[in-house]
Amino acid sequence: MNANIISALKRLDVASLNYDEWLNVGLALHAEGYDWTVWDDWSKNDSRYKNGECERKWRTFRGNSNPVTGATIIQMAKARGWTPYGEDGIMGWNDAINDDGDYYKPRMQQKPWDAIGDFMAYLKAVFKPDDRIGYVTNDVRQDEEGEWKPGRGSFDRTAGELIESLERHPDDLGATIGDWKPDAGAWIRFNPLDGTGVRNENVVAFRYALVESDEMTIAEQEALYRKLELPIVALVHSGGKSLHAIVHIDAPDYDEYRKRVDKLYAFLQGHGMKIDRQNRNPSRLSRLPGVTRCGNRQYLVATNIGRSSWLEWLDFAEGLEDVLPSMVSLADYRNAPPALPEELIEGILRRGHKMLISGSSKAGKSFLLMELCIALAEGQSWLGFKCRQGKVLYVNLEIDPASCINRFLKIYEALGIPMRNMENIAIWNLRGHAIPLNELVPKLIRRIANQGFEAVIIDPIYKVITGDENNASDMGAFCNQFDRICDETGCSTIYCHHHSKGAQGAKRAMDRASGSGVFARDPDAQLDMIQLVLSDDLENNVCDAGSTGWRMESSLREFANIKPVNFWFRYPIHVIDNSGELTKAPSEGSSEANLSKSPNRTTREERWQTLDTGFNVCVENGVCRVQDIAEYMGVDEKTIRKYVKEFSDEFHNTRGIITRSRTAENGETGNE
Repeated sequence: MNANIISALKRLDVASLNYDEWLNVGLALHAEGYDWTVWDDWSKNDSRYKNGECERKWRTFRGNSNPVTGATIIQMAKARGWTPYGEDGIMGWNDAINDDGDYYKPRMQQKPWDAIGDFMAYLKAVFKPDDRIGYVTNDVRQDEEGEWKPGRGSFDRTAGELIESLERHPDDLGATIGDWKPDAGAWIRFNPLDGTGVRNENVVAFRYALVESDEMTIAEQEALYRKLELPIVALVHSGGKSLHAIVHIDAPDYDEYRKRVDKLYAFLQGHGMKIDRQNRNPSRLSRLPGVTRCGNRQYLVATNIGRSSWLEWLDFAEGLEDVLPSMVSLADYRNAPPALPEELIEGILRRGHKMLISGSSKAGKSFLLMELCIALAEGQSWLGFKCRQGKVLYVNLEIDPASCINRFLKIYEALGIPMRNMENIAIWNLRGHAIPLNELVPKLIRRIANQGFEAVIIDPIYKVITGDENNASDMGAFCNQFDRICDETGCSTIYCHHHSKGAQGAKRAMDRASGSGVFARDPDAQLDMIQLVLSDDLENNVCDAGSTGWRMESSLREFANIKPVNFWFRYPIHVIDNSGELTKAPSEGSSEANLSKSPNRTTREERWQTLDTGFNVCVENGVCRVQDIAEYMGVDEKTIRKYVKEFSDEFHNTRGIITRSRTAENGETGNE
């Protein structure tokens, strides 16, 4: 990280900047690899500061081809009289900064030093009097590269014995621990031993772990340790490029020790510190304070800083990792309420919100969603509701790619809408490539981030559903993925789901979707389509051949529920019933429908549509089973067999040969 950037930042008075300038500072710090807390700490010097605002905005920053960089901060500071290193003869722009301040100069000329006091303070902070200590002074050797390697050293003396010896020899550390080689320094093991060896199995208490990194300056290391409130019992300057932090782990056994150390290291790496992972063993050696190494001091920087224990720090760390938004005071918005997102579908759905369309398998939901894509792309109305014009992504999980594109073109033609803004519709064909939604969402977000999309339509969700559809916890986690799309892209997320089995007319619209009630409660808008039972007169005189009547009802969070919309599905589009003929038609499965007409009575066109639709969806490699069609269309297998028999000639001419297969086992009948 460039020291000039922080120096320049300190020169900038945040209170004098406007919003865009303040935001650019955050973008620049993000681009240069700093943590959000740097921006947050600097922003606190302004009366406009709002707790949590920097962190929330930081999470929305994404890379782009023309990023705001640290040069922005440099230029802003220069405009206010600051001079960067290199422009006044002090240092060059790329010069390394090795001086961490007088406090960190580990040279003998620094200031008077109580070396024995350092070691004694270390022993008292880290060990109990009867703990046996392992340390290495003169048991060393040099490898082929000239690096000093410690041996086993001493490991049978107690901390109490060492302290007593130090008190008897207050001017001679060597009298207590032995002389050390001036170029090698000395080492100490930070966990107590059993007095018989120095291996991991000789450790009798798994109290501490060693944290060390030489990828940052000494000053940056200590600043990060303190900022992250590590539970450090002793912080030792190594006499080289690193501070050795002896950190509370407080593990009951070796297995738990390794888990906690891994968690600690992962946390630190996640906050920008490259850790030496070779230090994860409980019998590891650290630098012993109170000796010199190549003329540099190994000295005690501090004891007992940060949190007091592993559990206390873990609670603090989990709070740092908490991505939940901060609490706000309602009083902050008394005179300036936040602006509501624009309405994407007038009176139904706002931008960045979620919508579910539910209906039976014969409702033509995919056609309806494609019609919505076109209405959004062209800024037209959809089922009578005006749509905001913008880009929309249609995620096709079910239809063959060629069929999908041709269906869009047919819908355009049937709607009679000029194809002026087709570029506003992007199609992501994933048939055969569907993966669980929690795996799909990150890939989707990467593809549409900063691309100006207004909506994402996922059709259908059963292809990507994870967990048990009837389990509220599973479906709550599943639906959270839609929130992630909305939060990270700003798009509305629209998806469709099928009805549960059985008659739906007696149910509320929000209760008809299959599976857990989460599907009804989670979206900001739910639109439900249910088929209408047509009278003989209406069937014969009003309805076009093959048309079916439908009613759409709503359950809305942001708006008052809409007046039910009645419409026809006339392949390939849905057409509003302006005649009012469908107003009196009862919904399928309702008590009115049961009294007026058997729900099992269907037109020939309806039966053909059921069979044809089920075949198109369920066929694989030219083969389709009766039980698959029945399950998908929500009817029993006997009904599908009757339809197959009724349309055997038509089906043979358009789809191929119908065969009956039987299994050899037990003489049971197989599936057509």
